[in-house]
Amino acid sequence: MSEETLTVRSLERAPMRTRESTNTHSAWRMEIDSEAGSGAITLVDATPSFYRGDGLFLGWTQEQLAETYQRLLAPDDERPFELMQLG
Repeated sequence: MSEETLTVRSLERAPMRTRESTNTHSAWRMEIDSEAGSGAITLVDATPSFYRGDGLFLGWTQEQLAETYQRLLAPDDERPFELMQLG
């Protein structure tokens, strides 16, 4: 899937429960839209941390999820807005 076809709709902190644990973990859930459909990649803050794919990303490997998540999280090459320091 090319970089141009994926659009991040939202990135939110969310509680996450897993089958392996009775504890609730914190996670970052990235909702993504594309021409092929929509889905989400969730980064679960457990020890060790891991990714979970939903929708379009269901069945993807940890490596595929990690690469896509990190690529979409990377800042643009555009310079950030800066306020002038006067005085």
